[in-house]
Amino acid sequence: MELYFLRHGIAEDGHAGHPDSARKLTEEGKEKTADVARLAKKAGLRPTLILTSPYVRARQTAEIAAKELEYEGQLVHIKSLVPHGSPEEVWRDVRDYSHEPSILLAGHEPLMSRLVAHFLNAPSLHVEMKKSAMVRIDLESLRAAPHGILRWMIVPRMT
Repeated sequence: MELYFLRHGIAEDGHAGHPDSARKLTEEGKEKTADVARLAKKAGLRPTLILTSPYVRARQTAEIAAKELEYEGQLVHIKSLVPHGSPEEVWRDVRDYSHEPSILLAGHEPLMSRLVAHFLNAPSLHVEMKKSAMVRIDLESLRAAPHGILRWMIVPRMT
């Protein structure tokens, strides 16, 4: 199984009286996300499923990736991908889709860095996931704990 971890793009600042979950991407955030998705497409990314945090900025990021990657399926919102979700919950959710060969997960920091470390079975690993960054990890099996192989990382500066 190929897993792609995509951190949301640059988002607007929060507004008084509005929840953090309602923050939207800026135009720059949209552009950088699209650039990263186009480069990932050149690297062979063809997701069979896209899972996203229910927060607006992550959903927008997933929508941009879906468009650039010519993904025709539905975006699936999962609560475990919120900023302070747990890697173990995400792992349980991913295992529910074990039949999918290629899954893109759109979410937030600090979770995305923790997910990369967790899926590499290296919990003390520090990974800096810049906004709009994407990481590919391949899993050979869906055991009790993930044991992935890091294939690549794309950051907006590379586009």
